[in-house]
Amino acid sequence: MTADIPLVTDFESSAVERARYSPRAQTLDIWYKGGDRYTYFDVPEEVYEDLLAAASAGEYVNREIKRHFRYGIEARRRRFRPE
Repeated sequence: MTADIPLVTDFESSAVERARYSPRAQTLDIWYKGGDRYTYFDVPEEVYEDLLAAASAGEYVNREIKRHFRYGIEARRRRFRPE
């Protein structure tokens, strides 16, 4: 991975909040605006680079990532308020 490509990226998107890519594991974590985090497996670096360059991160994820890569969903964390 070239040094000038960030491993964690925040997006100005109505659907995608941020993404993190691990070149070694070839995993792409995507946090959606609703709070869910998906981990996509066996994602080539080029797909992450294309996501960063996409005019719409949400459209790119729907078209090029969701349909093509295995994924896991992080269980939602419960948030507790001190009383």
